[in-house]
Amino acid sequence: MDNDSLITFFVLSGINETKSQRFAIFSVTLLCYCVILLVNISVIVTIILDKNRHEPMYILLCTFCMNGLYGTTGFYPKFLWDLLSPVHVIPYAGCFVQALVMYSFACSDLSILAVMAYDRYLAICRPLQYHAIMSKQKLFHLVCFSWLTPFCIMAVNIFLASRLQLCSSYIRRLFCVNWIIVQLACSSAETTINSIIAYITIIIYAFHGFFIIGSYMHLIKTCVNSVENRAKFMQTCVPHLTSLITFLVTILFDVMNMRFGSKDLPQTLQNFLAIEFLLIPPIMNPIIYGFKLTKIRNKILGFIYLKIK
Repeated sequence: MDNDSLITFFVLSGINETKSQRFAIFSVTLLCYCVILLVNISVIVTIILDKNRHEPMYILLCTFCMNGLYGTTGFYPKFLWDLLSPVHVIPYAGCFVQALVMYSFACSDLSILAVMAYDRYLAICRPLQYHAIMSKQKLFHLVCFSWLTPFCIMAVNIFLASRLQLCSSYIRRLFCVNWIIVQLACSSAETTINSIIAYITIIIYAFHGFFIIGSYMHLIKTCVNSVENRAKFMQTCVPHLTSLITFLVTILFDVMNMRFGSKDLPQTLQNFLAIEFLLIPPIMNPIIYGFKLTKIRNKILGFIYLKIK
């Protein structure tokens, strides 16, 4: 029997714990989403309108902010609607689409961070060859890699999950998560291939992390004995490292809670751990880069000053 004939929608039961503070949570969530839109769009528009900022580092930052908008759009509008709705359901197909957006957003963030680490390595360790290596064509290929590869990998995971016969439609989360959908399968024997592909995906992105760590170990060695390189490192690499640490911490909390977390934890705490990566990095990243990168900061402040005048 096809899955579609058994389950036509999923119930997002994680939101039931927020009934008593629903309007307060709605107000705070709407404010957070507006801030995310404002700070990310400000950086994106600043980079696009200023032709002097059409350099690899700024284009990658623009890509980073666009990815933040992509991921948060997959969560906040639906969550805000659910807070005002008496029924918290999502269509069967819509659930898998949301899971695809959430996972591809997180994986793309790590891919973009890896490309940014490579860019900083070339700029500081191989400055004379930087423009020859980081050509417009290569930059285009790297941006496509950082977006399309995670999307395709996660599409395979989601497709395999969609083929499972499910025995429950209740998801104890605020949004759809592929791993939890797999756990709803009627038979654990059917999920073997899902687990294998999931672990392969984890290994692929673990290598992304090792690449970033290796790049920064080399960068630190290069910058130790050079005042000029140390200045470059502080100006352009510190924001990147801050973004990386923020991303890894928020994702780690979510993954550890989902895989090994106790069911005795209050649902409110589980909800917060689940949405950290959709709240903290999308707000912090553009603010960190906007204030640390002098050219972007001055441009944004210039726009604000002209508006005030």
